[in-house]
Amino acid sequence: MSIREEVRCSCPNPGQSITRDQTCPYFTSRRAASNPYGSVFTSFRETECAISSTGPAVPGEPWLLSEVTWKTVRATDYEVAVLPWGATEAHNFHLPYGTDNHEGDYVAREAARRAWEAGARVAVLPGIPFGVNTGQLDIRLCINMNPSTQAAILSDVAHSLEAQGIRKLVVLNGHGGNDFRQMIRELQPACGVFISTINWWSCVDSKPYFDEPGDHGGELETSAMMHIRPDLVLPLSEAGAGKARTFKVTAFREGWAWAPREWTRVTEDTGVGNPAAASAERGVRFLDAVTGKIAGFLVELAAADLGDMYELRTVE
Repeated sequence: MSIREEVRCSCPNPGQSITRDQTCPYFTSRRAASNPYGSVFTSFRETECAISSTGPAVPGEPWLLSEVTWKTVRATDYEVAVLPWGATEAHNFHLPYGTDNHEGDYVAREAARRAWEAGARVAVLPGIPFGVNTGQLDIRLCINMNPSTQAAILSDVAHSLEAQGIRKLVVLNGHGGNDFRQMIRELQPACGVFISTINWWSCVDSKPYFDEPGDHGGELETSAMMHIRPDLVLPLSEAGAGKARTFKVTAFREGWAWAPREWTRVTEDTGVGNPAAASAERGVRFLDAVTGKIAGFLVELAAADLGDMYELRTVE
């Protein structure tokens, strides 16, 4: 894979001469990599410069906690914290075990960037890489974190933010086996942080973007990873078909009754959904819609008055 990097100035003082190591207050780096799918992977990175007219800058994207220093954090009035939460599990034969984490981190980062540009001060926390995988314990190196453990971690994070005056937390979920709603219901009365959660893949209707989105390692996730980390995606010729057995019991099959699935009895290749029609281009379009919608939510949440969160609406 060949990689090239371009740097362009996005400063309000564009007349200033810049180089890669000496820039105006903000630069954008475009990283493009050719990949086996005949498309181009691009990601954009905005960060403070190494040298600016206003004094020494702080490296890193100010919305990414893992990249910024105490100097930036103490000077920034963060309004919303975002906690990506994924899983470590098999995703068919062609996607990496960290798929949910790569996707969640990307969506959180890009949505926060767009929200930041709209004026919201959002901090993306380092993601949690383990999810509820009780149905996959017989698949080698699928790592399970029980809901009770997740609840304890979420409580510690929320109470840390509360002590520091950050009153809004979004759990950005990247794994279908995670469900934070009951945890939030239990935690909320004992914590001064307003906690909400979203499943990033369901924020936008996926049907206009994909022929067969799939449930796990299918067209949607494969397309997303072809854009986010094409270097980690094997050729589609190596992927399984993602065929899945359904429950024999009608209510489970129709979806109005629920029970967890025993994964190795459901699928031979660990995938659910055919990835054959996946493409980076489809991933780009879908992720752009998703991150745009989540960014809008973050902007609105940042501005929301927690003492005045409800209104009566007339049904038209």
